[in-house]
Amino acid sequence: MADVRILTGLTHCEESEELLTTMITTLVTHPAPLFQAKAVYEQQIEDFDLADLVGKHYIILFFYPKDFTFVCPTELHAFQDHLEEFKRRDTAVVACSTDSEYAHLAWLQMPKKQGGIQGVKYPIVADINKTISERYGILAGECIEDEAMGKIHVVGERVALRWLFLIDKQGIVQHQVVNSMPLGRSTKEALRMVDALQFFEHHGEICPANWSPSR
Repeated sequence: MADVRILTGLTHCEESEELLTTMITTLVTHPAPLFQAKAVYEQQIEDFDLADLVGKHYIILFFYPKDFTFVCPTELHAFQDHLEEFKRRDTAVVACSTDSEYAHLAWLQMPKKQGGIQGVKYPIVADINKTISERYGILAGECIEDEAMGKIHVVGERVALRWLFLIDKQGIVQHQVVNSMPLGRSTKEALRMVDALQFFEHHGEICPANWSPSR
């Protein structure tokens, strides 16, 4: 039988140069992999460095599959609708997909009623080389190496699934969640998790199931 290997992404945490990961690996309690990339922010293409936010803000980093699709713009608009609430909690919102910065910019200039994300005012990172998604271990699909044939086969689309990471001010991932392609995420749940983390940090009390600031 031919030797066939599945090639997974590599997550580079500070305590390990090459930690082999699969799609079910958790980053919770580990340092969030830092990265530098191009991003679109306020209608401009800029250099983005996640390290600039660590130590200054909490961070919601969410990945989505593709620009110019159907579920994705509803998520980006939903985070924009709640952006002031995140800011009041000293939380920066950052989006990322495997599209280019030019695709992001074109999509950002398209009106909402035409399926665009015009009006979104937080950074949208371009991961066109898929290096960020690989470091976070979140790419859909898989690469299969057939050593007998000397070929690599790609099964499925190598785009980001709907992952979300909550990163604290020390750069540690405290929460992560993933949805499959058809299922959009809840911004209210993301806010609740920020509230829960900050409540624990400030008061030292645990947050049970369905905890909310009003309970």
